Amino acid sequence: EVQLQASGGGLVQAGGSLRLSCVASGFNFDDYSIGWFRQAPGKEREGVSFISISDGSTFYEDSVKGRFTISSDNAKQTVYLQMNSLKPEDTAVYYCAARPNVAVRYAYWGQGTLVTVSS
Repeated sequence: EVQLQASGGGLVQAGGSLRLSCVASGFNFDDYSIGWFRQAPGKEREGVSFISISDGSTFYEDSVKGRFTISSDNAKQTVYLQMNSLKPEDTAVYYCAARPNVAVRYAYWGQGTLVTVSS
């Protein structure tokens, strides 16, 4: 059974940092890409950052470039999202998701973790 467990959210002041973790199980980690998405109140879900586990290539949405860093610890089957210089507009529920490298759609989702950035 594919499982994704996200954690690490919390309340932080603007300018602060948080590190989100996504622990994966039930699939061959190396054959997947992992993504972080977020959904703010009243807004649609958006992709934030993605990593291909097999080659380590990464992608960042423009608004988080230079502030967020995605990484993976393959031995622990865990993907991290280091979030620095947080802004109030980063406030959202953050989800991690997985897709096989041969697929387009992220089919497997973890539960969300709430990030609240106060001004």
